[in-house]
Amino acid sequence: WDLGVGDSTAIWFCQRSGPEWRAIDYLEASGVGLDHYVREINARPYVYGEHIWPHDGKNREFATGLERTQVAANMGLHVRVLDQHQLMAGIDATRRALHMIWMDADKCQRGIDALSLYRRDWDEKRQDFKTNPLHDWTSHGADAMRYMIMGDPRSASQRSDWSKPIQPKVGTIA
Repeated sequence: WDLGVGDSTAIWFCQRSGPEWRAIDYLEASGVGLDHYVREINARPYVYGEHIWPHDGKNREFATGLERTQVAANMGLHVRVLDQHQLMAGIDATRRALHMIWMDADKCQRGIDALSLYRRDWDEKRQDFKTNPLHDWTSHGADAMRYMIMGDPRSASQRSDWSKPIQPKVGTIA
């Protein structure tokens, strides 16, 4: 999921089959609450393992004082919140994984369009691309896909912590 409050919320429905991912459906909406997404999810004929949310899923709701994950659990969702990661590391991990993702061309069309059009912003003054991607409608689907990749424990992105220096194994010579 890419959680949107003022923006869109985007959800990829994915399953893992061996080394491949299968994106079987996609949902995106804005201006609606979590109850809307729970109804939409429950209306689909899928069995869910878990829902992967970005780090801000631990934020507290102003009205209830509960973490968003607690609100989701009260609605029947099993949510796992990712640790915050470096944006470019996540984008790179997603790029590396794209060749292993099969997508339903009809049910995922909006998400596929978002991935296809996701891009960096242009700096007119410097006549070069900015470091970070442009935040527009495409970023919601792209971010949700990135969270799926970063949240898969079998993903290569989960086997490396890029923020720590490489440590030699015990008994090896560095």
